[in-house]
Amino acid sequence: MEYKNKKLIIFLPLIVVVAVVVGFVLGLNLTKSHYQRQSSADALSGRMQPASSKLGTILNLIDTYYVDTVDVDTLTEELIPKLLEKLDPHSTYIPAKDVEAANENLEGEFEGIGIMFNMITDTVIVQSVIPGGPSEQAGIIGGDRIITVGDSLIAGQKRDQNEVMKMLRGKGGTTVKLGIERQGAAELIPIEVVRGKIPIKSIESAFMIKPGIGFVKLLQFSRTSHEELVAAVERLKGEGMKTLILDLTGNTGGFLDQAILIAQEFLPKDRLIVYTEGKGARPVRQYADGSGRFIQDSVILMIDEGSASSSEIVAGALQDNDRGTIVGRRSFGKGLVQQQIPFYDGSVVNFTIARYHTPTGRCIQRPYDNGIEAYHNDIVNRMLHKEFVWKDSIKLSDSLKYTTPKGRVVYGGGGIMPDVFVPIDTTALDSFTHRVLANNVLFRYILSYTDRHRNELSSIRTMEEAEIYFADHMPEIYEGMIAFARGQKIDTAGAKSAVARKFIEPYLKAYIARSTPLDENGFYAFIYPINTITVESLRIAERQQHP
Repeated sequence: MEYKNKKLIIFLPLIVVVAVVVGFVLGLNLTKSHYQRQSSADALSGRMQPASSKLGTILNLIDTYYVDTVDVDTLTEELIPKLLEKLDPHSTYIPAKDVEAANENLEGEFEGIGIMFNMITDTVIVQSVIPGGPSEQAGIIGGDRIITVGDSLIAGQKRDQNEVMKMLRGKGGTTVKLGIERQGAAELIPIEVVRGKIPIKSIESAFMIKPGIGFVKLLQFSRTSHEELVAAVERLKGEGMKTLILDLTGNTGGFLDQAILIAQEFLPKDRLIVYTEGKGARPVRQYADGSGRFIQDSVILMIDEGSASSSEIVAGALQDNDRGTIVGRRSFGKGLVQQQIPFYDGSVVNFTIARYHTPTGRCIQRPYDNGIEAYHNDIVNRMLHKEFVWKDSIKLSDSLKYTTPKGRVVYGGGGIMPDVFVPIDTTALDSFTHRVLANNVLFRYILSYTDRHRNELSSIRTMEEAEIYFADHMPEIYEGMIAFARGQKIDTAGAKSAVARKFIEPYLKAYIARSTPLDENGFYAFIYPINTITVESLRIAERQQHP
């Protein structure tokens, strides 16, 4: 794909404080003129700077007096991350060369040619083009193979996908020359694409999943998330939506202000959304102002172990205000707020400045006092302790128990516990399914199928048409998959069992539908039967509509 958390800067005065605290390392890099060099006599006689600048003084000594030549800038770049690791898991340093990529998704756009592609067969195959984007305007279509970029051959060269991405991207207004192989064309087609700004949407999918029930998948909290969500929900309401299922599974967060704006859309006036507390500033409380457009609408919120930060703010705000139903598994547990501080060379530090609390007072940040490695291994430990399967395996402390206005008991200390727990389906993967997934056979077969049937698939524009297509073609699609697996030397024993079909058929339908104009809506419309959280959310929504 051509185009994976920084937080809202909410305490601007803290920049000064942070500069004092961290500046003994970062300030060294501002310019050489900022060094307050000691004289040789001072330095060598031991008259050092105050304790707060010890590290800066040592680096200055290395730069000035060390017997060998040392690149102090490089030394500083290596030192800063090690320093921040001693603070918390989310205070991080981003070198200048990585800042654009780190912030790209949250900014809502990038500059490039506007295609979705994959390289699974060592060839760049265009899956789709962004409507109205540079590639569509230049005449590139789905199914095209990019053989050359400029004077470089990229097909069959075993290039890294990131390398190809860099070749295709570039400053808006610049031109990239492509050599395109297209079915039916005898020779490469030369196409010049003028790069432009490509929007990155934070809402991946929004459609009516069942009569009266809308489904919205929010990938991240970017600068445009609130605007996108409002537009999507209002459109679905116009299509008859009575209940919204908002999918925040796997959403790792983003801008704090977007979480607040989104939560406010569902909460009555004067309801507390979130409050933050930090050493450098007074607590800040955010309340709903009563302008929410969906205060009366039924809402079900999906979360899982990948839902973090801003996702947890929204989930906590709705749960603590007895608004809606939270469905899924315990969320990640990130309750720290970062401020991004830029430096002269384009690098930034994401510096933790506060903890946030849900309306009942919960801090859902999980402990990190056992070190960063243990912190990042927590998800693995949850799995080993069967937390994803058994709700009772989750240890909840009575000292972190809170009560909502309507008497619902909630807990702090490590993520948001859903109102309705949904375990992972451990029976979903039989041995055949495991084999075809482990060897990437399913996806390679889907790529082959969509490539051969692109003209038929491009004519599918509604869910009803997709249903008809699969009703007519699924037997041959499934048999084709088995034959493809056999050709890849995969043992096909059990391929036609009910257990295998239960998983593989929705998988095939979803990925094939993604290659039609239905795009991500088609994917989520057909993949949900093997997503236990979505299935349970639909059950709850249907019960609410037909009690």
